[in-house]
Amino acid sequence: DIVFYESIRFGKQCLIQFEDFANHNAFRLLAKYRDTYCTFNDDIQGTASVAVAGILGAIKITGKKLVDNRFLFYGAGEASIGIAELLSLALTREGLSQEEARKKIFLVDSKGLIVKNRPGSKLNREKKQFAHEHEPVTKLIDVVHTVKPSFLIGAAGQGAAFTSDVLEAMGSINKRPVIFALSNPTSKAECTAREAYEATDGQCVFASGSPFPRFEYNDKIFIPGQGNNSYIFPGVGLAIVTFGIRHIPDELFYLAAKTLSEQVTEADLSVGLVYPPIEKIRQVSRKIAVKISEYAYDKNLATVWPKPDNLDKFLFEKQYSVEYDDGLPPRWEKPNYST
Repeated sequence: DIVFYESIRFGKQCLIQFEDFANHNAFRLLAKYRDTYCTFNDDIQGTASVAVAGILGAIKITGKKLVDNRFLFYGAGEASIGIAELLSLALTREGLSQEEARKKIFLVDSKGLIVKNRPGSKLNREKKQFAHEHEPVTKLIDVVHTVKPSFLIGAAGQGAAFTSDVLEAMGSINKRPVIFALSNPTSKAECTAREAYEATDGQCVFASGSPFPRFEYNDKIFIPGQGNNSYIFPGVGLAIVTFGIRHIPDELFYLAAKTLSEQVTEADLSVGLVYPPIEKIRQVSRKIAVKISEYAYDKNLATVWPKPDNLDKFLFEKQYSVEYDDGLPPRWEKPNYST
């Protein structure tokens, strides 16, 4: 256990970001310390936030309401569970009960579809909350035909898991299937952008955890979006540190996801992008920080008073700038000492 936490030098106002813990420790330590210290797990909550932002962006292309979708996750580790939990929260914000929200979400692990009566398989607490009353199904292609998801989300680190028959099935079930291959590096991506677009005749909405080049299909240009956590944790961290937020509820990551999705323009959507260009990361981070700060002051989570009149301006002044003015003139004439 992390005994160092009890005697941490800087006290509870120090933000600590967990990273790269094993599944069991990641969930255990987050549950133990999240309500008493200022901490979050980026692999669980940061990944969840950027993925939910992508989901909210994707439905702007498909035209379906969030609650009218079914979500199938390939993988049931900390990334998939984290996304599923935050997605459940997002669905409840659209009017569903928690039970109704979880019925929209299906998970597949190494033994197949996670169901309550699966023989020879003991489910941990995180998996149990998404277990369905259903007969066991082991193969992914059979799960796709059974569940008929509109979203297929991979976060298992199993390269090429989304085979052509799986992708084609998604295309036959949905007019605009959504396929997220979130595992990285590229060698572990569940499929490539090219494979997804070609198998669905250019109809899918695709995003990935690894970068893929733009792709032309049937005279149309597609730009795959990359769901990178760097869209989320800078803005979240900026708000927490600037305004002394001591505890970090999941609502902050939902607000970050929602705010990120709102930065996607019609021009982005027209080429299949569900995330804004990474070049806008500073502006996006500040918008996320503003939204989180507004919530923090409204819920008495902030400890910096008085509340600034202009949160955006205040945060802008707190952001580091990597641009520096020249200390010398750009052109300097050497003096002529001979005269």
